[in-house]
Amino acid sequence: SEATTAEDLRRCDLNRVHPLTGPVYVAGAAAGDLLEVEICDMKPARFGYTVQVPGFGFLRDSFPEPYIVKWTIKDGFAESPDLPGVRIPDGSFVGVIGVAPSQELRETMQRREANLLDRGGMVLPPEKEGAVPAAEPIASQALRTIPPRENGGNLDIKQLSKGARLMLPVFVDGALFSVGDAHFAQGDGEACGTAIEMAGAILVRFTVHKGEAARRGIRFPRFSRDEYYFPPELAAPKRFLATTGLSIREDGTNESEDATLSARNALLAMIDVLVERGWTRQQAYTICSVAVDLKLSELVDVPNFVVSAFLPLDIFSQ
Repeated sequence: SEATTAEDLRRCDLNRVHPLTGPVYVAGAAAGDLLEVEICDMKPARFGYTVQVPGFGFLRDSFPEPYIVKWTIKDGFAESPDLPGVRIPDGSFVGVIGVAPSQELRETMQRREANLLDRGGMVLPPEKEGAVPAAEPIASQALRTIPPRENGGNLDIKQLSKGARLMLPVFVDGALFSVGDAHFAQGDGEACGTAIEMAGAILVRFTVHKGEAARRGIRFPRFSRDEYYFPPELAAPKRFLATTGLSIREDGTNESEDATLSARNALLAMIDVLVERGWTRQQAYTICSVAVDLKLSELVDVPNFVVSAFLPLDIFSQ
C-alpha cells in the first residue's frame, strides 16, 4: 500500500502475493479443449509499487536488503519521487492468468517440484499457512502460484496486454479460469521479482475450441496478436543502450551453454551502467525490473550463449 515501508518487506508473506479473481466456470469447456482468452481491455489503477524482497528475485544473492519504489500512475505514465526523472509508459497486463490443472496433473506437478527441491532447486512447496482457501486437504496440498506451469499461471509475459489472444489447454470441466497480479509495466525478465505492481480491471472474451489441445498435442500456453503490444517506438525503441552477458563466471570459469549465467552477467553489467549514470544499485535494479528487456541473442555458438539487456533511453527525462 502507499503506507508500506522498506522495513515492512522483511515481514513479507510470500504465501499471499497473488490474490486472484476466479475460478470462473467457462460453459462448454472440457479436458482436451483449447481455451482462447482474448484480452479485450485493461484499466490500470492510480498507484503502483516495485519492491525488492529479501530472498526473492533473480539477483537475490546480490541484493539482500529490502527496497520499495512507489509510483503514481497518471495520463498513461508511471512516475516516482524514488526514481526522479524516470517516466515509464503504460504497458498494462496481468501476470497471472490460467486455468485449473486436473488432480492427476497437480499431483505430477507436486512430485516433480518436490524432486527438484530435493536436488537443491529453488522451489516453494505447498504451505498451508496463509493458503486460500484454508480448508483441508486443499490448504496443505494446493500448488503455490509463484511458478507458471502447463495450465498458465504466473506467466509474467508483458505481451499479454490488450489485444492478445492466449491459448490455454483445458484440464477440467469448465476450465476454471483465474486471473490477477496486474502490472502497469515490466521489463522482459522482471529481474527483481516485481514489476510496477498495481490493482486493475480486465475484460476478457472466451472461445472454446473443442478437442484442439488433445488433437494437436498442445501442452503449454501459446499466444498471438494482430497489432503491436506497445507503440512500435517503445516495443523496439529507437534509442537504447545494451549490455551483454556470456556463460563465463566472475572467476573466469567457462560454463557450457548456461543461459542463466549469461542473463545474470548482462543484468549485472546493466546495473553497473546505471550506477555510472548516478543511480544507486537498488534504484538500478528496480529500473532493470520495470524497463530493461533481457533477450536471448544466440544459443548456438557453443560454449557461450549471449544474453543482451536492452535499456530504452527515452524513459529518462534527462
